[in-house]
Formats: sequence, structure tokens, C-alpha cells
Amino acid sequence: MVTNITVTLVHTDKELEDAFFVRQEVFVKEQGIPLPLERDEYDDESQHIVAYHEGQPIAAGRVRLIDSSIAKVDRICVLPTFRRQQVGVRMMQKLEGYVTQLPESVHIQTIKIFAQTHAVPFYEKMNYHVTSPEFIDGGIPYRAMEKRL
Repeated sequence: MVTNITVTLVHTDKELEDAFFVRQEVFVKEQGIPLPLERDEYDDESQHIVAYHEGQPIAAGRVRLIDSSIAKVDRICVLPTFRRQQVGVRMMQKLEGYVTQLPESVHIQTIKIFAQTHAVPFYEKMNYHVTSPEFIDGGIPYRAMEKRL
């Protein structure tokens, strides 16, 4: 397992660029999703996170509020070299920690995610439950999942 991994909330333009770099490597180059579909209008209203190993970005994700009780996590991705080493777990823990620390006016009760079908077992281990049949988005099969907090 890789050590020296730092997972941080994005606060600077450089950190956001790093998150977009990882997303482009995974979603656009590896999975073939067109860049106009990968980058969307929700990027401006989301809290992004990025993970680093020895100063290099290796994972990214984002979360946004749907309303005062529901958060939507998406764009979770880890560079291939760092998969199956608990990086995704740490990313999800950081995002879940973020939504539970929001002001009292926002009381998140449910986190929703659209998981690529191959990743469903990963999210199930983190207590997310499938809430939809499989659907296709950008040519990739997904399942809707959620977790009650």
C-alpha cells in the first residue's frame, strides 16, 4: 500500500487544476469520455477534492449540495497506478467528512452517487446501497447509489 498520501479540499486554482488533470487522465484519456461531457456546469458549484502522493496529483472528486439534506458526490477517480490501495476510501471519507461539517442550516441526511457499475462493490463496502437499475451515461454503465447518514 502506498504511503504519504494527502487528501485535501480544493482551495486554490492550482489544486483545482490538479483535480481536473486527474479527471482528464481517467475519464477522457482512459475511458474515452468527451471533455465537454466530463467538465460540466456543476464544476463551478461543487467542492472539489484532490489527493497527492509525493506532491503529484493522483485522485480527484467533487461534492455538491442538491438541497439542504442531500449531497451528490461524483467524478471520483484515481490514477491506475494508485487503485486498490485505499485511495478511493480516503477520498470518500474526506467528502463525507466535509458534508457532515457543513453549517447547521445544511443538515445532510443522504449522499447520492452515480457509480460506474464496476465500482458498485467498492461503494457497497462503504455502506452505499443501489437505488436504480443499470443505466448508460456517456457510453458507460452506471447504477445510482445512496447512503443515509
